[in-house]
Amino acid sequence: MSDIHEMAAGLRSSLVADRRHLHQHPELSGHELATAAFIHQRLARLGLEPRKLIDGCAVVADLKGERPGGHILLIRADIDALPLLERGPDRPYRSLVDGVMHACGHDAHISVALGVAELLTGLRSELAGTVRFVFQPAEETAGGAQPMIDQGVMSDPQVEGALGLHIWSGLPAGTVGVRDGAIFASADEFRVIIEGRGGHGALPHQALDPIPIASMVVLALQTLVSRETSPFQAAVVTVGKIEGGQAFNVIPETVTMTGTVRAFTVEDRERLLRRIAEVAQGIAASFGAKATTQLGAGCPPVVSDPRMVGLVRAAVAATSGAVLTDPEPITVGDDVALFLRLVPGCYFLLGGGNLESGITAPHHHPAFDLDEACLPIGVEVMARAALAFCESGFPNAQ
Repeated sequence: MSDIHEMAAGLRSSLVADRRHLHQHPELSGHELATAAFIHQRLARLGLEPRKLIDGCAVVADLKGERPGGHILLIRADIDALPLLERGPDRPYRSLVDGVMHACGHDAHISVALGVAELLTGLRSELAGTVRFVFQPAEETAGGAQPMIDQGVMSDPQVEGALGLHIWSGLPAGTVGVRDGAIFASADEFRVIIEGRGGHGALPHQALDPIPIASMVVLALQTLVSRETSPFQAAVVTVGKIEGGQAFNVIPETVTMTGTVRAFTVEDRERLLRRIAEVAQGIAASFGAKATTQLGAGCPPVVSDPRMVGLVRAAVAATSGAVLTDPEPITVGDDVALFLRLVPGCYFLLGGGNLESGITAPHHHPAFDLDEACLPIGVEVMARAALAFCESGFPNAQ
């Protein structure tokens, strides 16, 4: 077997260059045309035959091994950026697009996946099976995974397993977080519209004020976690936005509140979404008002299969400079969950923080950055796990 560590380490300069180029040229969800073109060019240069999907915003490419037999593995990387104005240290690779920034590490996800493609292309004679690279748009809006599934990325040939990673600034560079079961929560958007009856602010008895009703709904929703969810099971219900009224002395017709729900089991997710509508409806009806609940974009929890977790842990153990940790579950969401719901997979964390260098800003923060020393480690872990899966399929759970 070739020296995978040396191969991954030798890619460091190109990994950094790709990540910095992508960081300077971020694109929002559903508009990743230049990003997809960059990825397409890189993959074609490796001799692969990439295809664009979703109106040119997504890229898929298969790397077929030269050894007979083997298994089919999907490696997924998300590629979109966030509507944030970058600030903080004056980095040479600062975003060149005002108000748009890679503040969640997707630029690094692309770089690592391209590095894995390059490393495995060099090992094609030692590779059995097929590795399908999926570069997915619109993760930040939970709108990219399902369209790619609908366009057939899981079939022809049928995918048997899936891998992905997420840079995590809360872990130091060199640390790899691998967890059995749910690592990220479900993530759903809800909107509740309270319809009352408008009127003069000085004559509230002649109106039906939706503002105090909405206030009671906000408070009551907190009991869905504190009094209806097991204390041994984490969940979140947050109302992040309330809109109602146009003048200080006018009672509005309606109030709209928008929020998010997070849960680590499908059952809790479904129950909370159902109960939000029931609670809002019940409180509004008790005052003679009406409540309508609408659900926006969402995705289930990100759940790793124990067999694939064992495979990734073994890859970490074989990777020089990598330190394995078992992280606590995190209440962020990721629509990679839709791939992992269809086939056994593992989604793991690649530490990217560096306290001594001041790289400590959290994700979705305008000063977010990462220690680029993590990039070759991510490539090596992913490549080792891919080779092992394509060779032997599912290992025994560890």
